[in-house]
Amino acid sequence: QVQPVESGGGLVQPGGSLRLSCAASGSDFRIRTMGWYRQAPGKQRDLVATITSGGVTNYADSVKGRFTISRENAKNTVYLQMNSLKPEDTAVYYCNAGGTAYRRGSWGQGTQVTVSS
Repeated sequence: QVQPVESGGGLVQPGGSLRLSCAASGSDFRIRTMGWYRQAPGKQRDLVATITSGGVTNYADSVKGRFTISRENAKNTVYLQMNSLKPEDTAVYYCNAGGTAYRRGSWGQGTQVTVSS
């Protein structure tokens, strides 16, 4: 029902910046929690950052101080500003909408972020 669609991924050099966007369609109400997760080859999918409709944020330690999550509630849209990118940030980044401790939420198709010289 709820379908998140990501955009903004691509190739960037180390130290560069990238901004990801995710628009979650199909909901008549504000989505409580939206977030970004990433999965590198051979690794599990890990949390990057989440944000609630009230603006409460949570970040993985590995991105704290470098990434910023934000949202526009009226559009159920979430953004991820990524600065000071490192090669280890290379992964497929997925948007999640409506996830809770008891609900899996809806996943986007993912967008590739590659940090390389």
